[in-house]
Amino acid sequence: MSRSLRLLPLLLGLAACDNFSRLSEIGRAPEMAPMESPTAAPAWRQISMPMPPPAAPVAEGNSLWRPGSRTFLRDQRAAQVGDLVTLLVQIQDRARLENSTERSRTNSEDLGLPRLFGYQTRLPGAAAGGNLLTAESGSVSRGEGSIDRTESVTLRVAATVVQMLPNGNLVVAGRQQVRVNHELRELQVSGIARPQDIGSDNTVRHDRLAEARIAYGGRGTVSDVQTPRYGQQFLDIVLPF
Repeated sequence: MSRSLRLLPLLLGLAACDNFSRLSEIGRAPEMAPMESPTAAPAWRQISMPMPPPAAPVAEGNSLWRPGSRTFLRDQRAAQVGDLVTLLVQIQDRARLENSTERSRTNSEDLGLPRLFGYQTRLPGAAAGGNLLTAESGSVSRGEGSIDRTESVTLRVAATVVQMLPNGNLVVAGRQQVRVNHELRELQVSGIARPQDIGSDNTVRHDRLAEARIAYGGRGTVSDVQTPRYGQQFLDIVLPF
């Protein structure tokens, strides 16, 4: 609890900065971020993945086929840092789960000594020899759970090849912003794609991306109504009840 209290001034300061930014946008739509290289973002990091041992290319004499080429003509698909590739995001997920549990148990124990060398006659009437101890217990447990989830996302976004791994795989990252009235929607997609998974139309599906990261959200007047106030979020974290 003391740690939470020490963090309170920091949280309030961050909230105040966010409030000042939002106050500066009163009466006009949220500002869109300028175009920039994805590698310039503070959170961007070089990716290191397990790689096979390097193999020297085998030179073939008197051959018209160039090693690594997919066609005699120039290949228009993304192949190096800075090239663009279109990422196709089409998520159709549905999960349904139902559980029901019921358990019941009843126990009863009686203990009596009708005859004990005549000492039973000295016991009070309520504690007769045949009714010295009676124990009963019972428990009932019931549980029900149900999950019904449906997700549908269909998006297309152009991404940039930001890194080429030693084995030839491409690290791609793309961001798209759309502003409608006073609501700013932002889409971010990143992942690792194999060159052979890039189609002839220079597109690659999201299920072919390794370490895929897909985020779709936004900010504005509609998002403000759907987001709890920062004070409520803080109380939800620190309150034990």
